[in-house]
Parts: sequence; structure tokens; C-alpha cells
Amino acid sequence: MNQRHKVDGQPAFVLHAYPYSETSLIIDVFSRDFGRVALLARGARRPRSVLRGVLLAFQPLEVGWAGRGEVQTLMKAEWRGGQPLLAGKSLFCGYYLNELLMHLLPREDAHARLFSVYAETLRRFADGAQEADLRCFERALLQELGYGLMLETDTDGVSVEGNARYGYEIERGPVRLAAPDASALAVSGRTLLDLAREDFSDPRSLAEAKQLMRTLIGHYTGGRHLASRRIFRELQEL
Repeated sequence: MNQRHKVDGQPAFVLHAYPYSETSLIIDVFSRDFGRVALLARGARRPRSVLRGVLLAFQPLEVGWAGRGEVQTLMKAEWRGGQPLLAGKSLFCGYYLNELLMHLLPREDAHARLFSVYAETLRRFADGAQEADLRCFERALLQELGYGLMLETDTDGVSVEGNARYGYEIERGPVRLAAPDASALAVSGRTLLDLAREDFSDPRSLAEAKQLMRTLIGHYTGGRHLASRRIFRELQEL
């Protein structure tokens, strides 16, 4: 039997919400110390519910819950402030982050460092989302989930050279190419090193890193089509 427990004062963000009844919601939150948690927000759909203006995506919250089982009961939710509302491209980028977390982050698996990276990325989005922010978050997410990328050494343990070309093999890492385009996932050594340093000042590195990360994300999500990415393509903003 699952033991009932209570959590209070937990920093969190709403990742996703859907109706549970005429008056309630089920919300998935990303919490600092408990990871992704599903909560029943009773009465949150009522017109006069104080929760209607609180349970918003991309806003820092302090929440509490209690119960047992896969879905527990939201007991408290308060806005912590300090995060401007996202709009335009930044809003779509935020939905992309949330979709990645929903698909890749197991429930009740704590990732405090990833929580901090997510919060910082949202703060950056408030000033205008940049592709570099997306690449950095994707890399941090894969690292936190144990899919750490080999970027500075190849599969033979030799240091990556900036002027060489590599084929990136998923689950193995970069393999130096004898011919420049002998791999479907060919990247320059400079791109790998720039991704390791999170330095995207070179437009070529940024473009190649985007293709590399898109392929890796596709692999780890099982080829699932991401709705936010489709919207990006339609808007030609990603």
C-alpha cells in the first residue's frame, strides 16, 4: 500500500494541465526536490477559484500537496513572482521545453540542477528567446537523464580536433571521418567543442548543433512528433 505523505513549500512550475471534471484540473508540475509530479487541483476550473490565475505555465510557484498514488491532491499554490509573462517566440520556446520535460522526465525523479537550468532558461526567454538557449537546455536535459554527450573526445578516446569532421553515433559519440561527408550526422570538431563550451558565436556551430540535438532528441523521444516543433516550423522560427 502506498503511504500517504505531505509536501509543503515546494518550488515548482506547471508543465501541463488538462480538465479532470467540470470543476477540477490534473496538472503536471516540475518541482525542485521531487521532479515531475501529477496533482489534482480541485475546483481550479471554477470561475471564482483563486487557482485560475495562479496555475499558469512558466510562472514560479510554491506548492504543497498530499496523498498517495500516482496523482496526489494539490493543497496550496502561491505565485512567487519575478518572472515576466512570455510572449511570441519566447512563449513557443517555453512550450517546447515543457514538452521535452513531459516526454523525457520520469515522474517523481528529482533533478534539482535541471530545475535551476529550466528556471534560468525561462528568465532568459523573458528577454527574448535565442536558439543558443534551446541548445543549452537540450544538452543539460540529456546530461541529467544519463544520456551525457561525448563532445571533447572521440570514440577512441582521442581529443576532438576543431578542424576535423566527425560522424556522431548515438550512444557512442563522435567518430572521426576519413571523408568530410561520410556520415548522415556529420559535424565539425569545432561544433562539438563549441557545444561543450556552450559557445554559439559561430553561426555554423549553432546550425550544426541544432541538427545534432534535433536528431538526439528524436532518438530519445522514440521519434515522437513534438507539437511545439511543428508550430516552430510553420512559423519558420526554429
